[in-house]
Amino acid sequence: MSGTHLAIIVPAYNEESRIEPTLTRMNEFLSAQSYSWKVVVLSDGSSDRTVEIVKEFAATHSSFEVVDCQPNHGKGHVVRKGMLESSAELVLFSDADLATPIEEVDKLLAKMESHDIAIGSRPLKDSELEVRQPWYRETLGRAFNFAVQSLAVKGIQDTQCGFKLFRNKAAQDVFSRCKLDGFGFDFEALMIAHDLGYRVAEVPVRWRHIDGSKVVLMRDGPRMLWDLVKLRVAGKSKRLKARAKA
Repeated sequence: MSGTHLAIIVPAYNEESRIEPTLTRMNEFLSAQSYSWKVVVLSDGSSDRTVEIVKEFAATHSSFEVVDCQPNHGKGHVVRKGMLESSAELVLFSDADLATPIEEVDKLLAKMESHDIAIGSRPLKDSELEVRQPWYRETLGRAFNFAVQSLAVKGIQDTQCGFKLFRNKAAQDVFSRCKLDGFGFDFEALMIAHDLGYRVAEVPVRWRHIDGSKVVLMRDGPRMLWDLVKLRVAGKSKRLKARAKA
């Protein structure tokens, strides 16, 4: 990805039913842009045809590739791997379902002259929620975000939207210190970015709820809350300690 302006990291776990439409839409949009780009799908130990489908797509679309990460470690693990291995000037990670349409990257790119990181956000005044989550997921999400603001990242209304853009230096600095392999990696990354003094823009985006989320509330919610508490207790010096290289 050397010399590439924008790299897009797509974490994927058993996404055979929707990964091809996602890649097709990304290709349609990105092919019309003037900058250079690359899309890397990182399969997190998928047991279905996700990897095969992306390989078939990449065979006729040279700006796409797939990395088959085995075994399954968690979304945070593959996002971290993709971020750290990218040499593009700007690195976006986008959820495989395109709940935030790829076109919304323009809004994030517009912030990069004055910021180091730009993140999609759902609850801002100008955000457009085309299809809302079920009421219980939305209610629990608000409660969790209150905990995040109280314990970790003040002033950011949505840490969990899967659409975040980093300057390469910020991505390297932040993700080399991230340790969480699970869904808590979003708030961990933003917490570390805050510790390091990076400028973060929270950007209203279009978003629609799409069935098939890999987050199981009763299982993953408590884990994320516990990870949040541990990060808070650890303190800034421990959070900023770089991970040992594998």
